[in-house]
Amino acid sequence: MMRPRLPGALSLALAAALLSAAAVPAGPPPTETRPATDDLHGVKLMDPYRWLEGSDAPEIAAPDPALDARVAAWTDAQNAYSRRILDGLPGRDVLAERLAELEEVGTIEAPTVRGGGAGGDLYFYRERRGEQAQAVLYVRRGLEGESRVLVDPVAVDASGLTTLAWYEPSRDGKLLAFGLYRGGDELATLYVLRVADGEWLAEEISGKVRGVFWLPDGSAFFYRRLAEVENPYSAQIRFHRVGRHHRQDPVVFEQYKEGPLATTWGPVALTDHEARWLALMYHTGTDSNDLWVYDVERFVATGELEEIEIVRGENATFTPLVIGDALYLHTTLDAPNGRVVAVDPARPAREHWREILPERDQAVLEGVSHARGRLAAHYLVDAATRIELFDLEGRPLGAVDLPGLGSARLTTEPERDEAFLTFQSFHQPASIYRVDLGSGERTLWARPEVPVDPTLFTVRQVFYASKDGTQVPMFLVHRKDLELDGENPTILSGYGGFSVSQTPRFSSRNVPWLEAGGVIAVANLRGGGEYGEAWHRSGMLERKQNVFDDFIAAAEWLVASRYTDVAHLGVAGGSNGGLLTGAALVQRPDLFSAVYCAVPLLDMLRYQYFLMARFWVPEYGSAEDPEHLKFLLEYSPYQNVKEGVKYPAVFLTAGENDVRVHPLHARKMAARLQAASANDPDREPILLWVERESGHGGGRPLALRLRDAVDQLAFMAWQLGLELVPAVSMAETAEGS
Repeated sequence: MMRPRLPGALSLALAAALLSAAAVPAGPPPTETRPATDDLHGVKLMDPYRWLEGSDAPEIAAPDPALDARVAAWTDAQNAYSRRILDGLPGRDVLAERLAELEEVGTIEAPTVRGGGAGGDLYFYRERRGEQAQAVLYVRRGLEGESRVLVDPVAVDASGLTTLAWYEPSRDGKLLAFGLYRGGDELATLYVLRVADGEWLAEEISGKVRGVFWLPDGSAFFYRRLAEVENPYSAQIRFHRVGRHHRQDPVVFEQYKEGPLATTWGPVALTDHEARWLALMYHTGTDSNDLWVYDVERFVATGELEEIEIVRGENATFTPLVIGDALYLHTTLDAPNGRVVAVDPARPAREHWREILPERDQAVLEGVSHARGRLAAHYLVDAATRIELFDLEGRPLGAVDLPGLGSARLTTEPERDEAFLTFQSFHQPASIYRVDLGSGERTLWARPEVPVDPTLFTVRQVFYASKDGTQVPMFLVHRKDLELDGENPTILSGYGGFSVSQTPRFSSRNVPWLEAGGVIAVANLRGGGEYGEAWHRSGMLERKQNVFDDFIAAAEWLVASRYTDVAHLGVAGGSNGGLLTGAALVQRPDLFSAVYCAVPLLDMLRYQYFLMARFWVPEYGSAEDPEHLKFLLEYSPYQNVKEGVKYPAVFLTAGENDVRVHPLHARKMAARLQAASANDPDREPILLWVERESGHGGGRPLALRLRDAVDQLAFMAWQLGLELVPAVSMAETAEGS
């Protein structure tokens, strides 16, 4: 076995040595209390660390530089305390070396193909090679042509903090619109360049720009932006002609300024290559949207918008695929697992809709795309991908052959038989295949040579009973020679929200953990999309506790099945998954020995006041509603920290530039846990790391990603007793066992 087994006292002595090696003499820096009292619908609540919200607190009318300076100084002290511990953890050097080896292999994405004229098609794709800090956008003429750099973010900003957020070539491939943002703030600025020579044009449109759709002749495009960067609820759909100053761009649609829909997800527009119809979705919640279409030709010729309402006021989602004069709607209306209906905008009434792909009981339709008269339907079956082809009337044309059980995405173009299949699993890095949809022939296009031997590992899917008896699936990944002795260091993760599905995906940061004999467990909790909209809604609002019950039941199953025990079990999650791990921490502190909680939501009574968080009220509810307050107060992690409880070791992280989840959640939770916990801070510390040059996680350069991965795994290994040894010696041990 890879992980040495030491009997009795020797094992305890080793654990003590590992703990003492990382211990520092001083505990966490002190945090002053400044109690604030709220009366919420007759419920009086005291918040001792309200001041850590800084000037962004809604009660503060204007910026308070002195308060923000105190918060910054406190954050600096917390960061310094965390670094003293994290930088001295055993095995850190081994992890850093192995993860660098894995990450420096690089990544590549499936290409976007556009017509390049007589010289051949143009293939646009992103790739990060070797030690490059950020992915670079390349173009090649022809499938096997020579690659040429189009956008290198490091050439724009040598710090490595600028990221290519998105790109969209025109239909003929002559022009390219793209977005850049810096420091993880996601506030992309749009630029346009000429593909032939790479020259940037005069366009520069700021405001978190995204959702670009070109007219067929490449003369203009629709795009989405924020009217005010500071206001996430000010989304607009605008129309831009290349060469015209963006201040003259007409507003096609904008977010409602008043009423309950003013702070929902708002408008998103799309069209197809022909730009016959502009489809506009207005998201009224995390599980519903309205839909209209507009005649693009008439708008371009006259500037007039002729609105055709397709659906409004339904508690369901409608995602349009524009094909010629028809709309193919992927919808959950009367079909929580999803179906496709065809709608003629000239006769949009419900009685004229034609069902193309009916709902399936045992599979969830995740989405559809168009490929030269075919529909490519992506299904989920027990959280794994299945892709099937149909003609435009819904007649089956067969399944796309996949390399195995995992996650797959088929990238198609409306006018082409050629498509690109991206496939990955927990122990298999992403491979990209070129697929001829006519013949079914599949050839490898790109596969990074990651130094991992997938034959050493096994992936297993199990089903376990949650608190109410619901059967919940979970993936388990570990070495094939794992012994079920009840002492395997195990990291359990999940998400459970927003209809996001946890499917098999490769992560380089899991590899050293698995190689050393650890277990990775991923639970497919309610609130996700693995079993359709009914599964999602069973983990929303007043049913959110189901998500936490599912997660706790997963941990109990792992212990009962002798994969691990409490001393060797940790949990990890980020964003909504950070809320998950925070809730598990306060509800069952006896069940885990380590918690990694990244960019989390933790104060669920005040989350809605910050950044873009009102978008999430349909998912979580709001303490402004007395009925919602009842269930939010029951599970909100920050409010449920108890004095004198021995909590597991906790590692909280946040990004100073996060525009989604405010770092106040991690700050306040760290302060409250440090003050309340009965932990020995040298052995089970409560750590906080706030990254000054990142946001919610996207856009981090290679160096920051590596450091964060080393921090997380070294912390987990320290707390869960996993001895990290060099990969070479691990392979040699495997051969000799």
